Amino acid sequence: MAGDDPARVLAQRLRDLRRSWWPHVSVTQGELAAALSARKPASIQLISSWERVGNPSPPPEDRLNAIVTFFCTRRSIQRRPYRLIAEDELTTEEAAIRADLAAELFALRAEAVGGSPSEVRRQSIVGRGPWHYEAGPIVIICADPGSEDRSVPADPDRSKLSRLADLDSLFELHGYLRAVNPDLDVRYVSARDVVEDDWTAHLVLLGGIDWNAATSDAMRLTGVPVSQHSDDNDPSRGYFEVSGGDKFVPEFTERGGSRYLVQDVGHFFRAPNPMNRERSITVCNGMYGSGVYGAVRSLTHDVFREKNADLLAQRFSGDTFSLLFRVQVLNGVAATPDWTAPGTVLHTWPED
Repeated sequence: MAGDDPARVLAQRLRDLRRSWWPHVSVTQGELAAALSARKPASIQLISSWERVGNPSPPPEDRLNAIVTFFCTRRSIQRRPYRLIAEDELTTEEAAIRADLAAELFALRAEAVGGSPSEVRRQSIVGRGPWHYEAGPIVIICADPGSEDRSVPADPDRSKLSRLADLDSLFELHGYLRAVNPDLDVRYVSARDVVEDDWTAHLVLLGGIDWNAATSDAMRLTGVPVSQHSDDNDPSRGYFEVSGGDKFVPEFTERGGSRYLVQDVGHFFRAPNPMNRERSITVCNGMYGSGVYGAVRSLTHDVFREKNADLLAQRFSGDTFSLLFRVQVLNGVAATPDWTAPGTVLHTWPED
């Protein structure tokens, strides 16, 4: 079955359930998505990603629980639209069917991601998720303030990293990319040191237009309808602007005669690499470093990465998309945004 690869076996089993679990009934992906949305929004694209035999993406545990509940009782399809029965409403016979089906599917999922069900969440990042790539190299282009005089011999005690901006974001993302893609070449380069060949790789751009010219190039070449504007005389007046639409600005507060950033605006954007369509380009940006860090942590944080990745699968069907979102800054520290929380996402493109 599906070449005996555990992830493919699970994908094929999920497809078979939907198509032929009940005699003479074939549930469409849209019908299943609508039923599962009773607990958490779902889409045809999301269902398709779980059933895709080529490059399968096993569903999270909570989603698999909902699928098991849907198929354990024919009452799910007694009337249209199809629905998800509450688990405490199941009969003894339905609960028994559910237990058998859950044992089968969760065992397949555990084998697919490499561990027992209780270990799945901890071990599932390798080879999975939005930061997984089929081929390399992966090049992180880092913002460089350009304050270093390169005509002067370098201080032998000074690290090359010290001249880069957004070091917290680089440290977080570089380690995560290496963990998810252990067999691929993952490296970083200063925006001032980018060479021609770097543009043919999977690119990840950290930071905005002031210190990372590659970000400006990416936004210009890919056609995302979002632009970033800064003010050299007053940095707090910078903003993101949607073409022909709204402006989104950071928020500050006054304390003891000083201004403190309390909410930044983050931008996450992905598209095919315009210099090599077989690779991608991803921008993690913000008006400040807090927004950049929030954009990175959205898909690396162990609490939020699954649900934020889930949102991407639900909302976008193509390989080009953009989100602007709030990043709360608490006591000077950027909090990881939950894109599913009301009011967090400010703008998405393409629209639903």
